[in-house]
Amino acid sequence: MGKPQGFLEITREESRKRPVVARVRDYNEYELLVPESELRPQAARCMDCGIPYCHWACPLHNLIPDFNDHIYRAFPELALASLHSTNNFPEITGRVCPAPCEASCTLNLEQSPVTIKNIERAIADRGFDHGWVRPQIPERRTGKTVAIVGSGPSGLAAAQELARAGHGVTVFEQDDRIGGLLRYGIPDFKLDKHILDRRIDQMLAEGVTFRTRTRVGSDLSAEQLRAGFDVIVLAGGAQEPRDLPVEGRKLRGIHFAMDFLTQQNRRVAGEVIDDHEAIVATDRKVVILGGGDTGSDCLGTSLRQGAASVVQAELLPEPPRTRLPSNPWPAWPDILRTSPSHEEGGTRLWSVMTREFLADEHGHVRALRAQRVEMVSGKPTGIPGSEFDLPCDLVLLAMGFMGSKREGLLGQLGVELDGRNNVRVSDWQTSIPGVFATGDQARGQSLVVHAIADGRRCARAVHAALTCGRRLPGC
Repeated sequence: MGKPQGFLEITREESRKRPVVARVRDYNEYELLVPESELRPQAARCMDCGIPYCHWACPLHNLIPDFNDHIYRAFPELALASLHSTNNFPEITGRVCPAPCEASCTLNLEQSPVTIKNIERAIADRGFDHGWVRPQIPERRTGKTVAIVGSGPSGLAAAQELARAGHGVTVFEQDDRIGGLLRYGIPDFKLDKHILDRRIDQMLAEGVTFRTRTRVGSDLSAEQLRAGFDVIVLAGGAQEPRDLPVEGRKLRGIHFAMDFLTQQNRRVAGEVIDDHEAIVATDRKVVILGGGDTGSDCLGTSLRQGAASVVQAELLPEPPRTRLPSNPWPAWPDILRTSPSHEEGGTRLWSVMTREFLADEHGHVRALRAQRVEMVSGKPTGIPGSEFDLPCDLVLLAMGFMGSKREGLLGQLGVELDGRNNVRVSDWQTSIPGVFATGDQARGQSLVVHAIADGRRCARAVHAALTCGRRLPGC
């Protein structure tokens, strides 16, 4: 514990953000780096609790009291080493993680937790700035080969761990660039892609091979993959978006959220999108169906594109502003959350169910017919006479994902799926020997921090299978 009374003497300081009027004009990151003069005092607020609930709540089990103490005592390289011992990509989680660690911080009993997420990001960014993040090249190679299908956070974490253990790792990606969800699903104003590229450069130096524009299951069959590698790791994510089967769904102007977000990320990267395929919010009345992070990302992107108006509608009721007695600390708080995108504009509607989409004379959506709902026995139930029309000419479906796509690789391999359409695993191995699965492909739609944690744990299971039970270095 760096400063025994730090939590009594120092108040929580949120990270600064660029002014709304400036940040909605571009796709640069909205959050500013915490100055070093503020970082040490914020780390000094850590109480070094006898039971570190922050460590318990973090899916990666980051050594949070340790790196806070290192920062307070001005040992930034030790802080970086502590952080890297549990997290392959702290510069990413420090930007996009919802910070369950802070929700479970003992100081959150007073609604003033340690700024763990900001400290994590600052440690990682300064590590890159000062050249402390270097490739970890194994002393020897095992001669074993691993194919990882999918380059999202879970696949990348597994790839890095296995490459550092000396295995030959090849990551297959169907898109033209590496990163999966990190590259194409998260807007640049939350995660600038140079942050991802510099970590990929490190992995290349560590011996990871990346093969882009390769759709495993068609360009490369499952049989070819099994013949060329000792182990296969499925890390393709939850790719099946949840649809809304109501009248008018096929009207023009209704799209899945991820198609919209992916296109904009490609534009920011310098790609030209064909006008006939373009999904743009400029001068449109946008309705986003879904109240989660993806919906929030659509809101921020629509505002930057110059939408005439944006409404984000959610089926569930508005959460409470503070914890209910049934939701005590240190559990994750089910409360209303306001993202930086919500600070920028738009309107939020709660307890709204879509009944149908209405068309104009050209077959384009012109309105959404909705109904107010109330919860009856835990289910949203329409309130008679509460129907209303919501004008719109662009609708984005951001209602989550329904698991993995069965056709293609999964069908060729013959792996079993569970009741939620995810790949069934036991100790990360599927029903087919030598084939493992990790991240959203096995868990279902979840957080980036869970994906990284799953990738690390899957890598341990793969390493044990390849080396007759030996543990990964550092595990």
